[in-house]
Amino acid sequence: MTDLLHSAIRLDYISCVLTVLGALLLGKKLWQGWVVAAVNSAVVCVIGVRTAQFGFIPANLFCIALYTVNLHTWRFAPRRTLPQKDNEADNS
Repeated sequence: MTDLLHSAIRLDYISCVLTVLGALLLGKKLWQGWVVAAVNSAVVCVIGVRTAQFGFIPANLFCIALYTVNLHTWRFAPRRTLPQKDNEADNS
């Protein structure tokens, strides 16, 4: 059963689709692109563990942290408001 699951789920193809989708979403300046990119980095970490290419893990954990900061900045940062101009009629 485990061999069937491993052969049915091709993480490299999933990562490929997530990479393209994330790039498209970020290109359109949509915050969801950061979420897709973070999920893709998690998939790459799993690929790194499965293939014993452990160098992928710290790099992608760093990317997940960076994506989290970017998502917070884009999505949850307080919006700037324009300063109120004094009405010239009030000054006279």
